[in-house]
Amino acid sequence: MTSPQASFLGLTGQNFAFLTLRLWLGGRALLTGLEKYSAKITTQEPLLDAAGAPDASGAMVEIEKKVYGLSHYHAVPDSLQTKLGAEPLLPDFLTKPFYAALGPVLILTGLLLLIGVATRLSLFAMGLLYTALTLGLLLIGQDQGVSWLAIHIGLVAYALSLADHNRFAVTRA
Repeated sequence: MTSPQASFLGLTGQNFAFLTLRLWLGGRALLTGLEKYSAKITTQEPLLDAAGAPDASGAMVEIEKKVYGLSHYHAVPDSLQTKLGAEPLLPDFLTKPFYAALGPVLILTGLLLLIGVATRLSLFAMGLLYTALTLGLLLIGQDQGVSWLAIHIGLVAYALSLADHNRFAVTRA
């Protein structure tokens, strides 16, 4: 007979640990991938008076809005892309396909993890992606980014070690 502390509805702490990691890593990848398709658009609109009518002086205000769309895709910020482009160990024939695939791969691995499809393969792909990002940041001396990615890689590795406890998934692989 098991105690209530040892098991909750047949689930162990390892089941919950894996689910927590899977949800966090999946959500993080999905939102990071979606943000690759965002932009801030500034528009000018008339200043409104208290009644909601355009101000008599004709004053305009700038409104900044965040929008999403395929035309706004940017794999990495321009400043980082310039630094990476100046690195001789990262030729264009390697970086251009990587930039093109980065957003879609993040979205795909995030969705697969959240849904629970091919979780081991998704986690491994995510680990490879974070490793590739880390290598690029190492080459341009972005130590803080390397540290953040190292934490992500550690979380992916830990999730892979807990993958046998994946109880809430569409597929068991």
